[in-house]
Amino acid sequence: MLITTIQRVSEWGTVFGDEVLATAILDRLLHHSHTLTINGESYR
Repeated sequence: MLITTIQRVSEWGTVFGDEVLATAILDRLLHHSHTLTINGESYR
């Protein structure tokens, strides 16, 4: 599964409107995962 976002992981609480919910979702998504952060200009 590949998930892309322009939001930083620390900002997901504002996306879901609930810090506890965001923490639970991220805990399950990021367990045994690889996170890539790409900096620079967007190609969209």
